[in-house]
Amino acid sequence: MTISTQKIRPIKEKNQPTATLLAFALMPLSGFATDVYIPSLPAMGAVMHISSIQVQLTLSLFLISYGVSQLFIGSILDSFGRFNFSMAGLITFAIASLIIANTHNIYLIYLMRVIHGITVALIIVAKRAYFVDQFSGEKLKHYLSLFTIIWSTGPIVAPFVGGYLQSAFGWESNFYFLAGYAILIAILEYIFSGETLKHRTEFNIKKIVGIYAEMIKTSSFTLGLLMLGLAYTMVMVYNMTGPFIIEHQLQLTPITAGYCSLILGFAWMVGGFIGKATINKPFYNKLLINLFFQITFVALMIISLSFMSNLFSLVFFAFMIHIGAGYTYNNYFTYSMSRFPKNAGIAGGLSGGVVYIIVSFLSYGIVSFIPAKDERNLSYSYLILILLSGLVMYVIFRINKKHKAVKAAIAV
Repeated sequence: MTISTQKIRPIKEKNQPTATLLAFALMPLSGFATDVYIPSLPAMGAVMHISSIQVQLTLSLFLISYGVSQLFIGSILDSFGRFNFSMAGLITFAIASLIIANTHNIYLIYLMRVIHGITVALIIVAKRAYFVDQFSGEKLKHYLSLFTIIWSTGPIVAPFVGGYLQSAFGWESNFYFLAGYAILIAILEYIFSGETLKHRTEFNIKKIVGIYAEMIKTSSFTLGLLMLGLAYTMVMVYNMTGPFIIEHQLQLTPITAGYCSLILGFAWMVGGFIGKATINKPFYNKLLINLFFQITFVALMIISLSFMSNLFSLVFFAFMIHIGAGYTYNNYFTYSMSRFPKNAGIAGGLSGGVVYIIVSFLSYGIVSFIPAKDERNLSYSYLILILLSGLVMYVIFRINKKHKAVKAAIAV
């Protein structure tokens, strides 16, 4: 199956710096799509007369569709190119956002959030692959390590903006904001960007399945994806519970919820910066230290609840735990994306797909089992995720030790 290369406009060399900036500008889109309306979750439930679980499902449906789509989109982008699909995704995303802003039908919103997930997957996988297409070596490693830092601007800026939009104009304004953002970037992409795929993979189902199988069989890669999923689930669990704790239990405003999410988004960025600063340190040792850091603070969080429970304690302990989550994500994302450079689209799609499927089911399962009631329930959610991370880290350590023993035996 082939596609005419004459119909695809290649990127101009003089536009590469601007196109790179635009690619980075799209990295936070998945964060914006989930976080900008976080302060509005209680208001959406009240206006549409639905439960907190029903409105939280809008987040889960986005994550599921975003994750599942990435499993297949990578192979399509490796075969047919990046640019046209990315442009189509931006336009469709904007239309879906406008539809959400103009309806109070929760089932139509569910459908549009599924479309959001599919289109954001198209855009983000294409832009991840852009960097592997355009750069190599240390420069590629540098850019990949920046991904989680740039991505974290979404969780930092989006809820802050969303809190003010909610207070001034209502929850619908969040989706007008998303539509405007997508339209602006689409115009700039049309002017400055273009196709970057240099080596097309034949769209052969059997061959593509074989590539997926090879990646999944690589245990270090698969376990790395599980660690990514657990790290991001810590953030998503807070996103799904924090606004209800702040606005219902503590009786504070959506703007306060937005500020808190901004602070915790900054924590994720701090973790990313520390990850970049320690990029050349021994991989498993630094992640083990990070795990103990998280265990310490979740234990202190649980103990402190016997003495105090307020906004400041909530944000402080969540901040420290999210630093550790951001650190884990930065390290494993850089590692996973650089493992299969010849199949960047597939590797990026599989990474994002598996991670977001893990996040969607795990986060929704946790908030269903441990409801968004108070800081104690949030601390238990963190504890479960950190203990699971410790278990995965133990398995990784054992596999790593076994591989070293096999290499040593071969060398002898």
